[in-house]
Amino acid sequence: MKYKDVIGFGIAGNFAGHLEQAGEAADFEGMAVSDPLAPKALFPLYVPGETAGFLSVYPFSDRTITPPTDADNLQIEPEVALICDITYQDGQVTALTPKQFGAFNDCSIRRQNALKISEKKNWGEHSKGLAATLFTLDSLAAGSTIDRFRIASFHQRAGKVVRYGEDCQVKDYSYFHEKLLHWIVDRMNYQQDVGPAEDISKILSKAGYPAQAVIAIGATRYTEYGETHFLRPGDVSVVVVYDGALYTPEQIYTRVSDGQLEVEGISALIQTVA
Repeated sequence: MKYKDVIGFGIAGNFAGHLEQAGEAADFEGMAVSDPLAPKALFPLYVPGETAGFLSVYPFSDRTITPPTDADNLQIEPEVALICDITYQDGQVTALTPKQFGAFNDCSIRRQNALKISEKKNWGEHSKGLAATLFTLDSLAAGSTIDRFRIASFHQRAGKVVRYGEDCQVKDYSYFHEKLLHWIVDRMNYQQDVGPAEDISKILSKAGYPAQAVIAIGATRYTEYGETHFLRPGDVSVVVVYDGALYTPEQIYTRVSDGQLEVEGISALIQTVA
């Protein structure tokens, strides 16, 4: 439980087209936004110090997905995760300082009657994926090292590997760089308990103002295959964040197929469905 004392968050709607593919765009229709390209909400995945409720359960695993008992529509959600230091003053977040990044799986169930985004996310142990190998992040400014990186995901069943998400540049997120950090800080301080969103400042206060956060910054678009195929026991989910200056998408596919991902410039999250 390496991140037991680190609060976990996800971001909804930070990659064009994903919410529509997931059938969740309608959940946010009643929420007022000043920028149509902006993410829809920041939501909790895990809250350290909670003594009851689903957000008290440590969900992160780098090897296993334990599916819920009440859903048969479990999907991989390939994302980039940022490990950030949080700075506070007078009960408000004043800064986020990214320290590391890598592959994340915000594995989700399409629970239609969920009132909050978080109710589709943390259903128990091994419900979220975070790669063991993370990259040091010198800066999130435009033009920094992270701009070279790409994200891809794959589904393996009975030995066959198929692309699950589109292979895309990390900087293709709708909000990225300093703009993303400013948005997260604003949501941490001012997001209200409205519709599928929750009051994040209240959650931070109740958690005792954690010093760090794992923030999954949004799921990318599915391939046609990923949009229509759901996880079953025995399947393997693979999310890869990789240096596009070192590898091509075709080379990554070959490495996934051959199991050759423990190399320089790759953060690979490989989870078997229990």
